[in-house]
Amino acid sequence: MDWSSYAAFIVVAVVVVIVPGPDFAVVTANTLSGGRSRGRWCALGVANSNAVQGTAAAAGLGALIVASQPVFQAIRWAGVAYLTYLGIRAIVSAVRGRYAEPDDAAPDARFGGWRQGFLSNITNPKVLVFYLAVLPQFLAPGAGLPVLVLFALSHAVLSLTYLMVLTAFLHRMRAVLRRRPVRRALDAVTGLALVAFGVRLAVSTK
Repeated sequence: MDWSSYAAFIVVAVVVVIVPGPDFAVVTANTLSGGRSRGRWCALGVANSNAVQGTAAAAGLGALIVASQPVFQAIRWAGVAYLTYLGIRAIVSAVRGRYAEPDDAAPDARFGGWRQGFLSNITNPKVLVFYLAVLPQFLAPGAGLPVLVLFALSHAVLSLTYLMVLTAFLHRMRAVLRRRPVRRALDAVTGLALVAFGVRLAVSTK
């Protein structure tokens, strides 16, 4: 394995991870609505989905999904619908402006956060396309499955680390973020961002 190529991939992966996207918006929304625990579980759901899609790409399943347009389009439109649903829900929350205190011990706090993180990511085919388009550029010809999986899982770990840091930051700022005007503004911005990501996915041709 070429460690210099691996280091170059890590640099690219870090840039991709820190650019705000649907994962950022979903984790932010979950942390604001359900507290630190829900935010962490949402981040874990995103990372789990990254690991699944990365492993699928490494095993060759990703290429089959992208090549099968009916399957690819079904995933894409499921992603459009889910991001739009989450976005509209956040906008409605901003309009209503009624907020209960986040309960980290609530039964749905963990699984609900994980579910939103996993579903919002697994229904985004751009993640799969990223693995298929970017990974080969850093791999030597004939690289084995273990090397492919290492690259893919490294991206998942970086994503999890970044989103965990984001959750910790939002939790630390909770005294400010829980103020009703601030919370309503954040819900509105987050909701509009999620809807925008859904629209962008809908009009995307790749």
